[in-house]
Amino acid sequence: MNPLLQSTLEHLKALVSFDTRNPPRAITTGGIFDYIRAQLPGFDITVTDHGAGAVGLHAVRGRPKLLFNVHLDTVPDSPAWTASPHELRVTADRAIGLGACDIKGAAAALLAVANASSGDMALLFTTDEEANDPRCIAGFLKDKPAYDAVIVAEPTKGEAVLAHRGIQSVLMRFAGHAGHASGEQKPRDSALHQAVRWGDAALDFVAAQAHERFGGLTGLRFNIGRIEGGIKANMIAPSAEVRFGMRPLPTMSPDGLLERFRTLVEPMPAEFAETFRGPSLPAGDTATAEARRLAARDLADELDIPVGNAVDFWTEASLFSAAGYTAFVYGPGDIVQAHTADEWVALDQLQHYAEVIFRLIEKCGQGQPLFDSRVQG
Repeated sequence: MNPLLQSTLEHLKALVSFDTRNPPRAITTGGIFDYIRAQLPGFDITVTDHGAGAVGLHAVRGRPKLLFNVHLDTVPDSPAWTASPHELRVTADRAIGLGACDIKGAAAALLAVANASSGDMALLFTTDEEANDPRCIAGFLKDKPAYDAVIVAEPTKGEAVLAHRGIQSVLMRFAGHAGHASGEQKPRDSALHQAVRWGDAALDFVAAQAHERFGGLTGLRFNIGRIEGGIKANMIAPSAEVRFGMRPLPTMSPDGLLERFRTLVEPMPAEFAETFRGPSLPAGDTATAEARRLAARDLADELDIPVGNAVDFWTEASLFSAAGYTAFVYGPGDIVQAHTADEWVALDQLQHYAEVIFRLIEKCGQGQPLFDSRVQG
């Protein structure tokens, strides 16, 4: 077996053994972080507890211009797993374990490269990507670290992803008046009727966005995830709650979309609150987003990393983009395997990712610039 892959798998076995499910995100500055600290001799390491299980570890060797970011938290396991999700299983072509694909495999490869190389290198490990309570990246960015660019590890099949959708989650409540359902109803009487009329208008609005495009992405992704309310069939519903999510294109205004959905029908919802927002990649208005996409493309070309298609899923690369960094997403594995029972990552993808990162870091060890700073936007 390739020595770099063997080292990656040894680290992956250890990382998978730590329970970093989010929720419940019962993660401390010990445990998995004690392990990572021990694997990074020669690095200056800062561990920051952002509260509620959100922990970040920033490790730096030398004076790197490029930061590698990877999250260590995983989704909860499902009952469909055929073996313990925290025990790594390795077959002839894959490594199976909770988080192996999303995205502890990349974390393990970065540790393997750090030990096999001597060049300048910067790493940021975080634990709050898998739930709508992001703290680590926001806390890290407050100090405006001096990097030119950031590569965020997510499963992209070994290709640089330059663009993806944003994500927004919303909680709405409608208010009606309880009463007997035998009589004629006015539009404001039933909270559930209001919610259903809103849903119909929302689906029509989303369908009308099908022509919008950016970087290979088309239209607005939208989902009504939950509707609750009412008491029984012969009672007018006094209240109803709707939770919905949307994934806009980089060129779509998040605030404009919120206002459009809030005012779709009369009566408007009694309460309307955005519960989570993640910007698109690249961040910014149409002109800014395109300039940032081109800068990320130039960087990927400079690093000899093939450029892939834009994707529908959200990543924290957008947070770095919004902060002004050139950023793209790059990692081993396929998003199709992420969040599944018996989650796995292909061994050849792990090996290729580790070899690419090793090549980049060794280039720094020879005194060569990792990339031409002229490509930065």
